[in-house]
Amino acid sequence: MSVLTFASDPQDATALEGAGAHHARLAGELAGRVKMLLTAMERDPSAAEKIHAGLVAFCDRSLLPHAAAEEAALYPAAHSMPEARLLIESLIGEHRCLTSLVDALRTAPSPVGAAADARALQVLFEEHVAKENGLVLPLLAMTPEVSLAELLADMHHRLADETPAKGAYGTQDTEEGQDVQEEQTEETGGWGGVCGCGGAEETAEPELDVREVPHALRHATVFGALDAVPAGTAMVLVAPRDPLPLLAQIEQRSPGVFSVEYLERGPEAWRLRLSHS
Repeated sequence: MSVLTFASDPQDATALEGAGAHHARLAGELAGRVKMLLTAMERDPSAAEKIHAGLVAFCDRSLLPHAAAEEAALYPAAHSMPEARLLIESLIGEHRCLTSLVDALRTAPSPVGAAADARALQVLFEEHVAKENGLVLPLLAMTPEVSLAELLADMHHRLADETPAKGAYGTQDTEEGQDVQEEQTEETGGWGGVCGCGGAEETAEPELDVREVPHALRHATVFGALDAVPAGTAMVLVAPRDPLPLLAQIEQRSPGVFSVEYLERGPEAWRLRLSHS
């Protein structure tokens, strides 16, 4: 069903879709970082320590400010509605649990000790944003007396005061846009810096398999994982098809930082080594 069905006006429809895309990016980046932590613990303890520190920094920079901005700008409007009051109070309680898990990550003596808390944080956050996307945001968007667009703009301004603005709620990150980008990438012959040899030996780098990751989270998951790859190391990406649009986005996001080497070219999986220079 289109989000236009829920929204009381076009601005709220756009805001509703943009908020969902923003949540997908946050959840994906968190999932990528947690996956890298769990795999690095088994293969490279020294890298796991850096990934652990990066995960905590990501939570401090993105997840916790996001939760605080929601409570200040978004939740009061929904809490005033009798049908949403208990839900909002439970979501505030989940914010407290998220904060406690981040604190546990911060004080964990080692990445091994942080593993369970990292995975719990990922699961709770994904369930949390699913409730917001499926219940809170549509309710606000369909209420004529409430402007979801204005509430989210207020929330974005609060976040901008805390962190660098990176992806406003009004922007859309849809599959349609990715399909268009895929066509453009194929026409231009792909992403610079890609090695087409396809014959390199496999190594013990952490592996991120995104074939089972929901499409809406896939690119953000890869970005989060790449952010956790220390300079001088690499990770192996497993994708269901040749990820040319993703490679183009990586290069646009971090020009010249990652080199790519194909290890396997289908038909069931594409495996690529992404090396952080």
